[in-house]
Amino acid sequence: MNILLTSHAFLPQLGGIEFVSATLAREFAAAGHHVRVITHTPADGKDALPYEVFRRPSARQMARLLQWCDVHLQSNISLRYLWLALLMRTPSLVTYHTWLQRPDGKLAWQDRVKRLATRWVTRNLAVSDAVAASLPGRVGVIHNPYDDQTFKPQQHRAPSADLVFLGRLVNDKGADMLIDALAVLRSRGVNATLSIVGSGPEEASLRDQAKRLGLAESIAFLGKRSGPALARTLAAHRVLVVPSRWQEPFGVVVLEGLACGLRVVASGVGGLPEAVGTCGQLFRPGRIESLADMLEKELQRGTGPSAEALDPSVEAHLKPYRARSVAAEYLAHLDAIRKRRNPMTPAAKRP
Repeated sequence: MNILLTSHAFLPQLGGIEFVSATLAREFAAAGHHVRVITHTPADGKDALPYEVFRRPSARQMARLLQWCDVHLQSNISLRYLWLALLMRTPSLVTYHTWLQRPDGKLAWQDRVKRLATRWVTRNLAVSDAVAASLPGRVGVIHNPYDDQTFKPQQHRAPSADLVFLGRLVNDKGADMLIDALAVLRSRGVNATLSIVGSGPEEASLRDQAKRLGLAESIAFLGKRSGPALARTLAAHRVLVVPSRWQEPFGVVVLEGLACGLRVVASGVGGLPEAVGTCGQLFRPGRIESLADMLEKELQRGTGPSAEALDPSVEAHLKPYRARSVAAEYLAHLDAIRKRRNPMTPAAKRP
């Protein structure tokens, strides 16, 4: 197939959508398909990728690319690149990576237009059942992949701490609740240690909170980490904690922790329960006592990550989220909408 993938955000930027889009493009190309990518993200040098990238193309260039492709995949809806595909009636599959609403739940005009556009797209997919349920009409689900080449059991681990938090240090991510829960555990006689991986505007207040609660010696602020260094850091802990206040659309960070052999304690919001499955504990959103209860339960298990292999139940849970598996699901949907456009597929053509 000739696949045109549009992704407003793309490499060399780093982020969730950028990773998913680049992963799908790579896997499509590896499977023998012809792939071209359109993005609004500028380059920081020459692209050395197994597919062509067109950055900020003109409307004329976009029209030519849409004429070239058999199918169009949009990784997170973008009106900038969708309107021409709809006008040209190009078979289009749109994936929704987040909620079509403002953080306070209200709908801006852009959200209303995007919701209207879902009616005209050939097929709609969301990254979780939670996101799909928030959208109008019929919406399928393909969960996001994780980087299974990087996040896996680590052979050489140095003990670090019991718990680890990974994320941007902002109020929505709930690191302050985790520190409060650590204080609750201490009052129960459970002296757990915590590593905080990430940076953000709340770092100073979180450090002050740790000092105020007498936990400064139990909490290490490690700053940003990524790639293999992050995988090694995660594997040196027992439990990954995801205490988000925000309704996370999914939770790839959960998959990364599980893949490194950790158990997970997460807030029961948005798509996080889907990512956790039966491989961890969910606590009641915003409830510090509930978080402390689940942490204590996991810490009592008394085991850390294995450097050899994952638990079979975790392995089974992660299998559908591996890059090749997710790409295969997308290719099945893309092939289906291609056949709707041209029922006489090569295999069905008569001599």
